[in-house]
Amino acid sequence: MIYPFLNPRHRSLLRGTFLVLASLGVAVLLSDFPRNRATPLLVLPAIAAVAGTIDHLRCMQTRWSFYHGGVLLLIYMDLMALGMILFFLLYPYALWITHST
Repeated sequence: MIYPFLNPRHRSLLRGTFLVLASLGVAVLLSDFPRNRATPLLVLPAIAAVAGTIDHLRCMQTRWSFYHGGVLLLIYMDLMALGMILFFLLYPYALWITHST
């Protein structure tokens, strides 16, 4: 393969970061953020963010080093981005349920 970045068999911090940040950007665009439009298409960016998080988890090492600490910070970033994507996905439906009762 020409680019090992694209090979899913190799661990890649860059691929995981790209997946998570690109999926967050797509989720913001799909949700039409200030108006929070309900769309089930936000499941796709959520799945991509989970795939990026798994790619970061594969890069963890057993012994402590600065690399291990950096990967840990990236995993925290992934969890925050995933939380935002899930908020964009679920908030309009929760708002709809509270206004319908």
